[in-house]
Amino acid sequence: MATAADVRRLALGLPQTSEMPAWMQPTFRVRDKIFASLSSADPDAVEMGFAIDKQERLELIASEPEVFFLKDGHDENYNFARVRLAHIDVDELTEVITDAWRRIAPVGLRRQFDESD
Repeated sequence: MATAADVRRLALGLPQTSEMPAWMQPTFRVRDKIFASLSSADPDAVEMGFAIDKQERLELIASEPEVFFLKDGHDENYNFARVRLAHIDVDELTEVITDAWRRIAPVGLRRQFDESD
């Protein structure tokens, strides 16, 4: 089971990432573009939103509907999906957050990140 603290630690551990509130929620940004957000400012937030390609998210939700979902009336309009933190382990969450960061980060920054591994 992952927590909001895990989300914060993992997101802020990526290059040039910052945390800023928006819509009364913590959002995580790379060069001022949102790649992830928590469902509330509460330290016990139970959901995280993240950037993902619309086709990929359909496959992800279909494969693990108890873990991944769309926020009705919102996410279908954006390249975003949600994850229930209680249903994901930290290793998979790390992959989700890193992939979301990679989707939003500029090419040069992604290249630097890849070269540092």
